[in-house]
Amino acid sequence: HPDRTHIRFYSDSGNDDILTYLELMQGAEKVAAGLQRLGLNSKESVVIMLPTGREYFFSFFGVLLAGGIPVPVYPPGHLKQIEEHLRRHVAITDNCLAGVMIAMPETVRFAQLLKSQAGNLRDVKTVAELIETPDDESGHLLRPALIPDDIAFLQYTSGSTGMPKGVVLTHANLLANIRSMGRAIKVSGADVFVSWLPLYHDMGLIGAWLGSLHYGCQLVLMPPLAFIARPLRWLHAIHKYKGTLSAAPNFAYELCLRRIEAKDMKGLDLSSWRIAFNGAEAISPQTVKKFIEHFTTYGFQPEVMTPVYGLAESSVGLAFPPMDRGPVVDRIQRVPFMDTGKAIPAEHGDPNVLQFVNCGRPLPGHQIRIVDADDREIPDRNEGRIQFQGPSTTSGYFRNPEKTRDLFHGQWLESGDRGYSADGDVYITGRSKDIIIRAGRNIYPEEMEEAIGKIEGVRAGNVAAFGSTDPDSGTERLVILAESRKREAKAKEDLRTRINGVVTDLVGTPPDDVVIALPNTVLKTSSGKIRRAACQDLYERGVIDKPHRAVWFQVARFTLAGMVPQLRRAMRKVATSLYAAYCWLLFGLGGVGAGVLMILLPVESWRWAIMRFAQKILTRMACMRLRVGGLDHLPPPGTHCVFVANHASYLDGFILSAGLPRMFSFVAKAELKDKITVRTFLNRIGTEFVERFDKKKGIADADRLLRRAKSGRSLLFFAEGTFMRMPGLLPFRMGAFEIAAKGNIPIVPIAIRGTRSILRSGSWFPRRGPIYLDIGEPITVEDLHLEPEENEWSRALKLRDRTRAWMLSHCGEPDLEYERPALFTSTAPPTKT
Repeated sequence: HPDRTHIRFYSDSGNDDILTYLELMQGAEKVAAGLQRLGLNSKESVVIMLPTGREYFFSFFGVLLAGGIPVPVYPPGHLKQIEEHLRRHVAITDNCLAGVMIAMPETVRFAQLLKSQAGNLRDVKTVAELIETPDDESGHLLRPALIPDDIAFLQYTSGSTGMPKGVVLTHANLLANIRSMGRAIKVSGADVFVSWLPLYHDMGLIGAWLGSLHYGCQLVLMPPLAFIARPLRWLHAIHKYKGTLSAAPNFAYELCLRRIEAKDMKGLDLSSWRIAFNGAEAISPQTVKKFIEHFTTYGFQPEVMTPVYGLAESSVGLAFPPMDRGPVVDRIQRVPFMDTGKAIPAEHGDPNVLQFVNCGRPLPGHQIRIVDADDREIPDRNEGRIQFQGPSTTSGYFRNPEKTRDLFHGQWLESGDRGYSADGDVYITGRSKDIIIRAGRNIYPEEMEEAIGKIEGVRAGNVAAFGSTDPDSGTERLVILAESRKREAKAKEDLRTRINGVVTDLVGTPPDDVVIALPNTVLKTSSGKIRRAACQDLYERGVIDKPHRAVWFQVARFTLAGMVPQLRRAMRKVATSLYAAYCWLLFGLGGVGAGVLMILLPVESWRWAIMRFAQKILTRMACMRLRVGGLDHLPPPGTHCVFVANHASYLDGFILSAGLPRMFSFVAKAELKDKITVRTFLNRIGTEFVERFDKKKGIADADRLLRRAKSGRSLLFFAEGTFMRMPGLLPFRMGAFEIAAKGNIPIVPIAIRGTRSILRSGSWFPRRGPIYLDIGEPITVEDLHLEPEENEWSRALKLRDRTRAWMLSHCGEPDLEYERPALFTSTAPPTKT
């Protein structure tokens, strides 16, 4: 259904923009073609810093279609914190080795600042620049060959307890998670998903968009800021489009309670809403209860509220409750839980309780366990660390082996969260790193932050409770950082007194320090979570309430800090340019000298000796480390064979003649005879030319090659017949295998690695790198265990398949066997050899 609505971009006026499936594909293909024109490398990261809109979706799939890895990041937020924002984005860009960033025009200047310090970032483009097709190009693209375990995208964690880490998510991970969630909630194409969630966050990207795409649901979308400015838009969209599914963090439900007035909800009908996911941050029992009570009048059913648990390391979803059950809140005794971690149910009417929301049970195919400090599983209603496993789970953090080691405990992954289980369901109690240990008791910051946020004068949602080690005693101090617009000393002191009272009521003792700070002091993640570790760092450095540096000063300091990386990058660029010039000078002078000698020398063996000697000298002088393995697999001297090699670069012929210690004949296309210099050189080393386009001449050439092989001359074929810039083993042509089958001649497979990276197709800019030649054991017709009735064509096919299987296992590149149709629809014809 190419013309069916995929995404509807909500607008207050009712003039919604519609994106169909066909438009998504066409837009993505244009972006992909633009990225390939930029020279995007296979599996190279591309940072996407775009707001919610058509261009975001074109870019995400465009990167995938171009063979890259999308890395969504959020656009810059508060200007007052721009330096901190820049540093976090540089860390992401450096970690993922991004070569290209796609940005909107308004943020290109910001992105250029990033480029000054991100070592690998070479291009910053808008979507308009990418899809602008040159007059001499049609905009077609060469699609990559993908397998389930290839990286689909890198999800950088929001960094609530540290710097962002790039969670590796494969296509298999995403599909497993989407399918598991779909089974749990019985989703179908008739559902309508309404979302305002940011597309750089897993809940919005995977849960809302990719889930809707997979099941063919219509997705009604609005920018996050549209919801923040007027929360009624979210509920109105559900009402207008009969939304059945929607998701949000707890703060969104709280925002609806605080900001939507009864007079604005006249006629609102939420009866179509069947699942309201509540996740991504701590879930407040009070918010859940109040939302249900408040919106029941407008058709919202209690069982629709669905608290869930998930994390980026499990793609997005990990635990869902049974559908239609409604939220379950566990009331437990506060003191035993804080002292011993035992979740003992409280008596009805007991005022000194803690409340935690039931987040359900693991999704189909997934497991959760609660363990103690020694990784031993503990009984129900005992708090511990939450570990998990399943088909949705990441293989680790991108280029971060230390954090990856910390993540894995055998086959189980560490969530970083604490909780307890009861009757098969899981209850989340807090983040492991955020728990404050004071006088032997565990203090959970979420409850305190929520209670303090209700004090008049404190900005709700902008409170951080964290521990800070006392430098004198070594004990952990409880610190409260709360934002307020009040500036008078007396008003601030009054707030401190009230905060002390609230904290004392909750944990039995007052905090050690209460800091009343200016708005926008409390640091948050891109998804709105409190970054307690970062707030602790601000507190311990003593910079809270100090005026923010002017934006120009922050930008200037950041730019100056980037001058050293820029200088290094410039030096690397100069060095690579000098190396390329040196190589061409070296090969030009050496090649001319050797070529003249080869033309003059009367004996072929002398010509081969001169050529090999020159090639080895030039290779060493160019710092190309050639390593040849499997020389013992070569047939004995005087025994002929058919060599079959993969083809990756213009360098391949040069490397093969240097690495194989015997004479042979290259099989080359007849068009090369049109160039007198090339023809003369190739004739002097016994090259055999074949016609590709004239069928009769092609048959005659094949017969001639067979006679030449039977006479004792070894032939060397590039079985792919072409090469291209994208890594991968292309389909094999049958010529070499027909000759081997008809003449009963052994095939010696050769795998070439490294030449594609040194000199890619379409580029004349050589780079340093190692080159490997792996020579395989000869493959003969006798090795194939053929049936008596099998003919020569059948033998040739089996020789091809055996050779190709060996080649795939040794060339270090993916299988592009099924990419044949795409090869001949690309903008530029493949290079033929």
